Amino acid sequence: MTELCFEDALKRLEEIVAGIEKGDLRLDEMLKLYEEGMALSKYCMDKLNEAERKVLRVVRGEDGTPVVREIG
Repeated sequence: MTELCFEDALKRLEEIVAGIEKGDLRLDEMLKLYEEGMALSKYCMDKLNEAERKVLRVVRGEDGTPVVREIG
């Protein structure tokens, strides 16, 4: 898959869902879109998990100031 930004991948995923829900596709077209959608879904989840790991590195210390901690 060509490297997309998260927002573009999510937009394409929404387009795929709308196309499938519309219900006027041939089976082979629907399967192709489903496969693309699953790949985009995994890509988006991976990006969100990566972002979450980065956010979790910065937490608040006992005095309320940000403290950077290594995760994993």
